[in-house]
Amino acid sequence: MQLPVEGRTGEIRILGEPIYYQIAGAGQPLVLIHAGVADSRMWDEQFAFFSPHFQVLRYDLRGAGRSGVPRRFSHHDDLAALLDHLGIPAAVLLGISFGARVALDFCLAYPQRVKGLVLVSPSIGGHRPSQELQQFEAQEEELLQHGDLDGAADLNVRMWVDGPHREPVQVRPEIRRLVHVMQRQAFTIPWPGDVEYLELQPPALERLHEIRVPALIAAGGLDVQDFLDQARLLADSIPAAQMMVFPDAAHMLTLERPGEFNDAVLRYLQSVLTG
Repeated sequence: MQLPVEGRTGEIRILGEPIYYQIAGAGQPLVLIHAGVADSRMWDEQFAFFSPHFQVLRYDLRGAGRSGVPRRFSHHDDLAALLDHLGIPAAVLLGISFGARVALDFCLAYPQRVKGLVLVSPSIGGHRPSQELQQFEAQEEELLQHGDLDGAADLNVRMWVDGPHREPVQVRPEIRRLVHVMQRQAFTIPWPGDVEYLELQPPALERLHEIRVPALIAAGGLDVQDFLDQARLLADSIPAAQMMVFPDAAHMLTLERPGEFNDAVLRYLQSVLTG
Protein backbone atom coordinates (compact mmCIF):
# COMPACT_ATOMS: atom_id res chain seq x y z
CA MET A 1 0.00 0.00 0.00
CA GLN A 2 1.37 3.38 -1.02
CA LEU A 3 1.52 6.17 1.55
CA PRO A 4 -0.70 9.21 0.90
CA VAL A 5 0.73 12.04 -1.20
CA GLU A 6 -0.22 15.58 -0.28
CA GLY A 7 0.08 17.29 -3.65
CA ARG A 8 -1.86 20.44 -4.44
CA THR A 9 -5.64 20.35 -4.64
CA GLY A 10 -7.96 22.85 -6.22
CA GLU A 11 -10.94 23.40 -8.42
CA ILE A 12 -11.57 25.33 -11.59
CA ARG A 13 -14.97 26.56 -12.70
CA ILE A 14 -15.60 25.64 -16.31
CA LEU A 15 -18.99 26.55 -17.82
CA GLY A 16 -20.09 27.69 -14.37
CA GLU A 17 -19.54 24.38 -12.54
CA PRO A 18 -16.46 23.18 -10.61
CA ILE A 19 -13.98 20.52 -11.64
CA TYR A 20 -11.93 19.23 -8.72
CA TYR A 21 -8.30 18.19 -9.22
CA GLN A 22 -5.11 17.20 -7.41
CA ILE A 23 -1.58 17.51 -8.78
CA ALA A 24 1.80 16.37 -7.44
CA GLY A 25 5.34 15.65 -8.63
CA ALA A 26 7.44 17.12 -11.42
CA GLY A 27 8.55 16.23 -14.93
CA GLN A 28 6.50 14.77 -17.79
CA PRO A 29 2.78 15.35 -17.05
CA LEU A 30 0.68 12.21 -16.54
CA VAL A 31 -3.12 12.58 -16.32
CA LEU A 32 -5.20 9.91 -14.55
CA ILE A 33 -8.81 9.69 -15.78
CA HIS A 34 -11.09 7.56 -13.62
CA ALA A 35 -13.77 5.00 -14.50
CA GLY A 36 -17.43 5.90 -14.78
CA VAL A 37 -18.13 3.77 -11.72
CA ALA A 38 -15.61 5.73 -9.63
CA ASP A 39 -14.02 9.13 -9.04
CA SER A 40 -10.44 10.33 -8.59
CA ARG A 41 -10.12 8.50 -5.26
CA MET A 42 -9.66 5.26 -7.19
CA TRP A 43 -6.17 6.46 -8.15
CA ASP A 44 -4.69 6.66 -4.61
CA GLU A 45 -2.14 3.93 -5.31
CA GLN A 46 -1.17 5.29 -8.74
CA PHE A 47 -1.03 8.91 -7.57
CA ALA A 48 1.48 7.99 -4.87
CA PHE A 49 3.48 5.62 -7.07
CA PHE A 50 3.88 7.81 -10.16
CA SER A 51 4.41 11.22 -8.51
CA PRO A 52 8.16 10.61 -7.89
CA HIS A 53 8.54 10.00 -11.64
CA PHE A 54 6.01 12.36 -13.29
CA GLN A 55 3.91 15.43 -12.68
CA VAL A 56 0.70 13.53 -11.91
CA LEU A 57 -2.75 15.06 -12.28
CA ARG A 58 -5.99 13.40 -11.27
CA TYR A 59 -9.43 14.98 -11.39
CA ASP A 60 -13.13 14.24 -11.03
CA LEU A 61 -15.12 13.98 -14.24
CA ARG A 62 -18.49 15.72 -14.45
CA GLY A 63 -21.01 14.14 -12.11
CA ALA A 64 -18.39 12.33 -10.00
CA GLY A 65 -16.64 13.15 -6.74
CA ARG A 66 -16.58 16.92 -6.28
CA SER A 67 -17.23 18.03 -9.88
CA GLY A 68 -20.54 19.54 -10.96
CA VAL A 69 -22.49 19.24 -14.21
CA PRO A 70 -23.25 22.21 -16.50
CA ARG A 71 -26.06 22.20 -19.02
CA ARG A 72 -23.78 21.71 -22.04
CA PHE A 73 -20.30 20.19 -22.01
CA SER A 74 -17.85 17.69 -23.43
CA HIS A 75 -15.32 15.74 -21.38
CA HIS A 76 -12.50 16.26 -23.86
CA ASP A 77 -12.97 20.03 -23.88
CA ASP A 78 -13.15 20.03 -20.08
CA LEU A 79 -9.75 18.34 -19.95
CA ALA A 80 -8.30 20.86 -22.40
CA ALA A 81 -9.52 23.73 -20.21
CA LEU A 82 -8.10 22.09 -17.07
CA LEU A 83 -4.70 21.59 -18.70
CA ASP A 84 -4.73 25.22 -19.89
CA HIS A 85 -5.53 26.37 -16.35
CA LEU A 86 -2.56 24.41 -15.00
CA GLY A 87 -0.19 25.48 -17.78
CA ILE A 88 0.26 21.96 -19.14
CA PRO A 89 0.73 21.99 -22.92
CA ALA A 90 0.78 18.19 -23.41
CA ALA A 91 0.62 15.02 -21.32
CA VAL A 92 0.49 11.25 -21.22
CA LEU A 93 -3.09 10.10 -20.55
CA LEU A 94 -3.90 7.07 -18.41
CA GLY A 95 -7.61 6.29 -18.47
CA ILE A 96 -9.69 3.34 -17.34
CA SER A 97 -13.09 2.27 -18.73
CA PHE A 98 -15.07 5.46 -19.47
CA GLY A 99 -11.89 7.37 -18.59
CA ALA A 100 -10.14 5.56 -21.45
CA ARG A 101 -12.93 6.75 -23.74
CA VAL A 102 -12.30 10.33 -22.60
CA ALA A 103 -8.57 9.86 -23.22
CA LEU A 104 -9.22 8.57 -26.76
CA ASP A 105 -11.57 11.44 -27.55
CA PHE A 106 -9.09 13.99 -26.22
CA CYS A 107 -6.28 12.45 -28.26
CA LEU A 108 -8.35 12.74 -31.43
CA ALA A 109 -9.62 16.25 -30.67
CA TYR A 110 -6.23 17.57 -29.50
CA PRO A 111 -3.58 15.26 -30.99
CA GLN A 112 -0.74 17.72 -30.43
CA ARG A 113 -1.41 17.65 -26.68
CA VAL A 114 -0.94 13.90 -26.14
CA LYS A 115 2.46 12.24 -25.69
CA GLY A 116 1.20 8.73 -25.07
CA LEU A 117 -1.81 6.66 -23.98
CA VAL A 118 -2.42 3.97 -21.38
CA LEU A 119 -5.94 2.62 -21.90
CA VAL A 120 -7.24 0.21 -19.26
CA SER A 121 -10.43 -1.88 -19.62
CA PRO A 122 -11.25 0.58 -22.39
CA SER A 123 -14.51 1.90 -23.73
CA ILE A 124 -14.58 3.39 -27.24
CA GLY A 125 -16.87 6.19 -28.39
CA GLY A 126 -19.25 4.90 -31.05
CA HIS A 127 -19.08 1.27 -29.89
CA ARG A 128 -22.50 -0.41 -29.76
CA PRO A 129 -23.06 -2.07 -26.36
CA SER A 130 -23.80 -5.78 -26.24
CA GLN A 131 -27.10 -7.21 -25.09
CA GLU A 132 -25.44 -8.00 -21.73
CA LEU A 133 -24.57 -4.33 -21.21
CA GLN A 134 -27.99 -3.16 -22.37
CA GLN A 135 -29.61 -5.48 -19.81
CA PHE A 136 -27.30 -4.14 -17.09
CA GLU A 137 -28.21 -0.53 -17.98
CA ALA A 138 -31.92 -1.37 -17.89
CA GLN A 139 -31.57 -2.99 -14.44
CA GLU A 140 -29.64 0.02 -13.15
CA GLU A 141 -32.23 2.45 -14.48
CA GLU A 142 -35.08 0.50 -12.88
CA LEU A 143 -33.36 0.55 -9.48
CA LEU A 144 -32.67 4.28 -9.75
CA GLN A 145 -36.26 5.02 -10.75
CA HIS A 146 -37.36 3.31 -7.53
CA GLY A 147 -34.86 5.33 -5.50
CA ASP A 148 -32.78 2.28 -4.59
CA LEU A 149 -29.33 3.88 -4.70
CA ASP A 150 -27.72 1.13 -2.63
CA GLY A 151 -29.16 -1.54 -4.91
CA ALA A 152 -27.93 0.30 -8.01
CA ALA A 153 -24.46 0.72 -6.47
CA ASP A 154 -24.42 -2.99 -5.54
CA LEU A 155 -25.34 -3.87 -9.12
CA ASN A 156 -22.38 -1.84 -10.38
CA VAL A 157 -20.00 -3.47 -7.92
CA ARG A 158 -21.12 -6.92 -9.07
CA MET A 159 -20.65 -5.98 -12.72
CA TRP A 160 -17.46 -3.94 -12.63
CA VAL A 161 -15.58 -5.18 -9.57
CA ASP A 162 -16.57 -8.85 -9.24
CA GLY A 163 -17.12 -9.36 -12.95
CA PRO A 164 -19.13 -12.12 -14.61
CA HIS A 165 -16.81 -14.95 -13.57
CA ARG A 166 -16.50 -14.52 -9.78
CA GLU A 167 -18.56 -14.39 -6.61
CA PRO A 168 -18.27 -11.40 -4.24
CA VAL A 169 -16.34 -13.45 -1.66
CA GLN A 170 -13.54 -13.88 -4.20
CA VAL A 171 -12.80 -10.14 -4.29
CA ARG A 172 -11.12 -8.09 -1.59
CA PRO A 173 -13.91 -6.41 0.45
CA GLU A 174 -12.13 -3.04 0.70
CA ILE A 175 -12.18 -2.71 -3.11
CA ARG A 176 -15.88 -3.52 -3.25
CA ARG A 177 -16.61 -1.00 -0.45
CA LEU A 178 -14.63 1.79 -2.13
CA VAL A 179 -16.36 1.41 -5.49
CA HIS A 180 -19.76 1.18 -3.77
CA VAL A 181 -19.10 4.47 -1.94
CA MET A 182 -17.90 6.27 -5.07
CA GLN A 183 -20.75 5.04 -7.27
CA ARG A 184 -23.46 5.71 -4.70
CA GLN A 185 -22.19 9.26 -4.22
CA ALA A 186 -22.26 9.80 -7.99
CA PHE A 187 -25.95 8.84 -8.01
CA THR A 188 -26.67 11.76 -5.65
CA ILE A 189 -25.00 14.45 -7.81
CA PRO A 190 -27.66 16.50 -9.62
CA TRP A 191 -27.70 16.65 -13.42
CA PRO A 192 -29.66 19.40 -15.20
CA GLY A 193 -32.81 18.03 -16.79
CA ASP A 194 -31.87 19.57 -20.12
CA VAL A 195 -28.19 18.62 -20.04
CA GLU A 196 -26.50 18.28 -23.44
CA TYR A 197 -23.40 16.09 -23.56
CA LEU A 198 -21.38 16.82 -26.69
CA GLU A 199 -19.97 13.63 -28.19
CA LEU A 200 -16.86 13.64 -30.37
CA GLN A 201 -17.85 13.56 -34.04
CA PRO A 202 -17.05 11.44 -35.93
CA PRO A 203 -16.71 9.01 -33.01
CA ALA A 204 -13.42 7.44 -31.97
CA LEU A 205 -14.48 4.03 -33.29
CA GLU A 206 -14.20 5.38 -36.84
CA ARG A 207 -10.88 7.17 -36.27
CA LEU A 208 -8.55 4.83 -34.40
CA HIS A 209 -6.13 4.80 -37.34
CA GLU A 210 -5.51 8.51 -36.71
CA ILE A 211 -3.83 7.87 -33.36
CA ARG A 212 -0.06 8.08 -33.82
CA VAL A 213 1.23 8.18 -30.24
CA PRO A 214 2.42 5.05 -28.38
CA ALA A 215 -0.44 3.26 -26.64
CA LEU A 216 -0.48 0.54 -23.99
CA ILE A 217 -3.78 -1.37 -23.82
CA ALA A 218 -4.41 -3.21 -20.54
CA ALA A 219 -7.26 -5.63 -19.91
CA GLY A 220 -8.42 -7.95 -17.14
CA GLY A 221 -8.96 -11.55 -18.20
CA LEU A 222 -12.07 -11.76 -15.97
CA ASP A 223 -13.71 -8.63 -17.39
CA VAL A 224 -16.99 -8.39 -19.27
CA GLN A 225 -16.45 -9.71 -22.81
CA ASP A 226 -17.48 -6.38 -24.37
CA PHE A 227 -14.45 -4.69 -22.85
CA LEU A 228 -12.02 -7.45 -23.74
CA ASP A 229 -13.24 -7.11 -27.33
CA GLN A 230 -12.75 -3.33 -27.30
CA ALA A 231 -9.26 -3.72 -25.85
CA ARG A 232 -8.28 -6.12 -28.63
CA LEU A 233 -9.79 -3.80 -31.24
CA LEU A 234 -7.66 -0.91 -29.95
CA ALA A 235 -4.53 -3.06 -29.91
CA ASP A 236 -5.18 -4.12 -33.52
CA SER A 237 -6.20 -0.66 -34.80
CA ILE A 238 -3.78 1.81 -33.21
CA PRO A 239 -0.53 1.64 -35.18
CA ALA A 240 1.82 1.98 -32.18
CA ALA A 241 -0.14 -0.12 -29.66
CA GLN A 242 0.88 -2.91 -27.30
CA MET A 243 -1.50 -5.04 -25.24
CA MET A 244 -1.13 -6.75 -21.89
CA VAL A 245 -3.66 -8.91 -20.05
CA PHE A 246 -3.95 -9.43 -16.30
CA PRO A 247 -5.56 -12.89 -16.29
CA ASP A 248 -6.76 -12.91 -12.67
CA ALA A 249 -8.32 -9.43 -12.61
CA ALA A 250 -11.63 -8.03 -13.82
CA HIS A 251 -12.65 -4.56 -15.00
CA MET A 252 -11.12 -2.52 -12.15
CA LEU A 253 -7.72 -4.13 -12.48
CA THR A 254 -5.86 -1.03 -11.26
CA LEU A 255 -7.47 -1.55 -7.85
CA GLU A 256 -7.00 -5.31 -7.87
CA ARG A 257 -3.39 -5.45 -9.08
CA PRO A 258 -1.90 -2.03 -8.30
CA GLY A 259 1.68 -3.17 -7.76
CA GLU A 260 1.89 -5.29 -10.89
CA PHE A 261 0.04 -2.68 -12.95
CA ASN A 262 2.10 0.28 -11.74
CA ASP A 263 5.42 -1.44 -12.38
CA ALA A 264 4.38 -2.49 -15.88
CA VAL A 265 3.14 0.99 -16.80
CA LEU A 266 6.27 2.68 -15.43
CA ARG A 267 8.51 0.38 -17.48
CA TYR A 268 6.41 1.02 -20.56
CA LEU A 269 6.36 4.81 -20.20
CA GLN A 270 10.08 4.98 -19.48
CA SER A 271 10.76 2.98 -22.63
CA VAL A 272 8.50 4.94 -25.00
CA LEU A 273 9.17 8.41 -23.61
CA THR A 274 12.95 8.07 -23.67
CA GLY A 275 13.38 5.56 -26.48
